[in-house]
Amino acid sequence: MLTTSFNKKILITICSFSIVGCAANSGIVPMGNNTYMVSRQAATGFSGMGTLKAEAMKEAYQECQKTNKFVNVLETIDAKPPYILGNFPKTEIRFKCINEE
Repeated sequence: MLTTSFNKKILITICSFSIVGCAANSGIVPMGNNTYMVSRQAATGFSGMGTLKAEAMKEAYQECQKTNKFVNVLETIDAKPPYILGNFPKTEIRFKCINEE
């Protein structure tokens, strides 16, 4: 009985790590001419788009702060529901780092 319970815990732990490992984050990708792209994708269809966008915007903000500049969002591209069969929530933000105007 103890072995079965322990095996279940191990299996649940392994499954949890494999699901978390499927989330994608591009990091900051330079696109030339002071333009960058960052994307975030959830590991499942149950994550909210708002959280993904907030995380991507935070990363963009941190990138621009390195040079004391501000984020100017050029374009956002979001995955469209339904979030099934690998079409999980995803956001892509293209931005420039600009001086304050």
